[in-house]
Amino acid sequence: MAKLQGFDFWNNTLKAARFVVAPMVDQSELAWRLLSRRHGAQLCYTPMLHAQVFVRDANYRRENLYNEVCEEDRPLITQFCANDPEVFLEAALLAQDYCDAIDLNLGCPQMIAKRGHYGVFLQDEWELLEKMIRLANEKLSVPITCKIRVFKEIEKTVCYAQMLEKAGCQLLTVHGRTKDQKGAMTGIASWEHIKAVRKAVNIPVFANGNIQHLRVQGVMSPPVWEMAEEYLEVVKQYPPCTLSYVRAHLFKLWHHTLQIHQDLREELAKAKNLEGLADVSKKLRLRCQEEIAKGKDVEEREDSLPFPHWICQPYVRPVQGSEVKKTVCQKRALEDSDGSPDTLSKNKQKKRSRNPNKNFCPEQKPKYIKCEQCGNPKGNKCVFNLCRGCCKKKAYKEVADCPNLGVFFSKKRPHPDPHVQGKPPNDITRASAAVVKPN
Repeated sequence: MAKLQGFDFWNNTLKAARFVVAPMVDQSELAWRLLSRRHGAQLCYTPMLHAQVFVRDANYRRENLYNEVCEEDRPLITQFCANDPEVFLEAALLAQDYCDAIDLNLGCPQMIAKRGHYGVFLQDEWELLEKMIRLANEKLSVPITCKIRVFKEIEKTVCYAQMLEKAGCQLLTVHGRTKDQKGAMTGIASWEHIKAVRKAVNIPVFANGNIQHLRVQGVMSPPVWEMAEEYLEVVKQYPPCTLSYVRAHLFKLWHHTLQIHQDLREELAKAKNLEGLADVSKKLRLRCQEEIAKGKDVEEREDSLPFPHWICQPYVRPVQGSEVKKTVCQKRALEDSDGSPDTLSKNKQKKRSRNPNKNFCPEQKPKYIKCEQCGNPKGNKCVFNLCRGCCKKKAYKEVADCPNLGVFFSKKRPHPDPHVQGKPPNDITRASAAVVKPN
């Protein structure tokens, strides 16, 4: 049977999907995908999988794809990050029987992607990308798709999309943000870029970014606890599910409520198992229902939220105006020299909780004299003013000694017992030597 392409692939295999759950690292696992499908999702992606790890690690394959095979979970696209055509193809061949298409992630802007040289950090290497897409399109039995971010220039973005289409990409997801739009600098996605790409290519295009509401006459959003409880039921029904994934989903579902009930935020963070997470979610539900019973759903609604905090609604990043930009987009200030708890990073605060006497004040830290050769702290008593490693090398090269560090090359190392040092061997030592003398 010939492999479907372009709009034939979208119409027949993907059933003309319009409501799509985007791939989320460690978040779009089976349980979340099934929950999304129950509420209208027509197509889902796996979390981004690392192609090289997928090829070499059988356990990684089982945990992230093979063990999650489910008839209800189709159509499904498996997404990989990769920077080598052969490795990408090998990973895709191992995955193609468990999904309906293979997607190449060219949109991840995180630092881990920069260090690993994948995601959006490949967007300038068109020759490499063309080779990866072309090889996969020729060898795979399922279509190859891509998810990209835009360039600042619309024209360059359009040329980029056309290059991927020509190489064999059968469906393109365009995230309307640039490589630098992330974190506090996320900003608004450009739908003008997406529109230009849609007009310029002859394959289906999915829009990504700023998807918050359906453009319809009315929307009924359920209470958060209904979604949370249904998700936990699905997790129990399709084990195993990594606890960190579940915790992260609950933090996002209860995001607005946890701004008010800060004590339960801490409990949710420290829960050790699924039952503990469910218990915190139940406490949040009871508190919300108490507020509703007291009529607080109208009286104390936050100005920034269109609905009460216990109603499912999107989280909108603060608008980056002149005043907000200073507070939102600015990196965390450097810690003050006094090392007070208010200025320490979360990591250092955890260290201090384990060791209250730990000192983080740079002025009070001991100063070490540096080794003259390598810059490491020198040995306090080294005669050469070097660290132990450099001291050994110097002593060996010059046939010299550093008694303070126990380094001897010019003469035999002194015996640790001063009473034995310098004494001629007696009958006992001669006998011992005779015993250990090799045959």
